[in-house]
Parts: sequence; structure tokens; C-alpha cells
Amino acid sequence: QVQLVESGGGLVQAGGSLRLSCAASKSIFSINAMGWYRQAPGKQRELVADIKRAGSTGYADSVKGRFTISRDNAKNTVDLQMNSLKPEDTAVYYCNALYGSTFFPSSSWGQGTQVTVSS
Repeated sequence: QVQLVESGGGLVQAGGSLRLSCAASKSIFSINAMGWYRQAPGKQRELVADIKRAGSTGYADSVKGRFTISRDNAKNTVDLQMNSLKPEDTAVYYCNALYGSTFFPSSSWGQGTQVTVSS
């Protein structure tokens, strides 16, 4: 089991930046993939960005060019740098880890961190 703790959320004006960090309770070197998801009120949780063990990354179309995901294997952290924030980015952001079996991986979630972007 991997425990995840997010930090870095807060209130920011449109056009501003925030950096979210996800700290894992164990080495992330062997974790299949880690990702950031978000859930706005009344909406389903959606994938924002993810990073695979080999280092490849993926982004939702709505955040491409504005958000950057990165991992630090030495610190067991995965960060999400968010620039040019928009009010529609307002949501609770969750960190996720997929680990174990490639075809039937286990999944862990953090508790979430609130991001609010004011117009």
C-alpha cells in the first residue's frame, strides 16, 4: 500500500500560478504511473496529467501548455506546476498512484487539495 499526501493548493487570481506536490510513503521508482486528477463541484473526476515510470507524460487538452508534471525519485514526490490558471481550473486536486501488476494494478489516492482560481 502506498500512502499519498498532497500539498500546495490555495486561492489564486486568474493568470497566476500554483505548484502542487504529492509525497509518497515509499519509493516511487517502481510505481507504474502517477497522476493528478481533479474534481469540480457537480462534475466527475478527470485526469489532468500523468507520468509513467519511464518518464513519459500525458496531459488533458484543457491544460496542455499550462501545466507541467514532474517526478523526483530521490524525494518520492510528484509535482504539478500550474501556470496561467483559469477560473475553470477550480477543483479539488487528487494525486493517484498505480502500482503492482501491470494488468491489474493497485491504486492509491491522496486526500485531495483545494485549488480555487478567482476571476
